[in-house]
Amino acid sequence: MLKLKNKYFLLRHGESPINLKGLVSCWPEKIYSPLTRKGVKQIKEAAKKLRKEKINLIFSSDILRTKQTAKIVAKELGLKIRFNKRLRDVKLGIFNGKHINEAGKFWVKKGEKLSSLEYYKRRFTIAPPGGENYVDIEKRTAAFLRDVEKKYRGKNILVVGHKRPLSLLEKMVYGWSRERFIREIVQDREPKNGEIRNL
Repeated sequence: MLKLKNKYFLLRHGESPINLKGLVSCWPEKIYSPLTRKGVKQIKEAAKKLRKEKINLIFSSDILRTKQTAKIVAKELGLKIRFNKRLRDVKLGIFNGKHINEAGKFWVKKGEKLSSLEYYKRRFTIAPPGGENYVDIEKRTAAFLRDVEKKYRGKNILVVGHKRPLSLLEKMVYGWSRERFIREIVQDREPKNGEIRNL
């Protein structure tokens, strides 16, 4: 486990239409997908919980659903937002705007039967055209964390982001193996919409 100089709170964005429809929306953003009413409510509730944490800084992905999430929290806490591209969602390249099931087929050959472990292991090293794999995401989120750790000490920092990148950040900080991380995915233990986690 990494020894951190700051305390981190991870917040996944509120519910948005792409979550309900199972669509891929990464960057550049092809689908207009603001928070739903439920999503706004989720984040307003999260913001109230965060008041007692004495947050000093807010960093956020610059994709619409995370921007909106961060703005709701920032208003509640009276803080400015620092947007950072390294916190963006998984870039799936040619599958941007497509259904998640269509994207998932990229890692499985026709007629092939893969276990969940084998499937997600491939996603660590194989990227779709114009996209990135999990190692790429680990590198950019690690670079973000290193930069913040160099600049600040003893701060309570909120990081607003997306399910898989936030999970990979947890993997890095806690020193999980790939197999342990994949169990988090398979057992549906990744951050839910509007969920706050501590590092």
